[in-house]
Amino acid sequence: MNGSGFNFWFVIAGMVFVTFGSRLLGLFITAPLPPFWLRFMRFVPIAVFAALITPNIAGASGEGILRLFAATICGVLAWRTKQLWIGLFAGMAAFWLLRSIF
Repeated sequence: MNGSGFNFWFVIAGMVFVTFGSRLLGLFITAPLPPFWLRFMRFVPIAVFAALITPNIAGASGEGILRLFAATICGVLAWRTKQLWIGLFAGMAAFWLLRSIF
């Protein structure tokens, strides 16, 4: 072996340490977070959701317009109701309905 196996396991161990170390550190810190970080943390779920969904809006086989319309419904309802699950269900329902019609 030319040493690449060692590098591989070293990288894996480093990722494990950083991932689980940061999570354990968060569990053991009892100091309250400053208001800035509390405001920041409120946006993490929607940012992750947007990062997962945005690349797939273009769709396949000409569904781009349908997906964009359903994503718009989802975004507007989630924003107006402040409930992400309502927007998700409405967006999926709109997509399935439009897909069955067109």
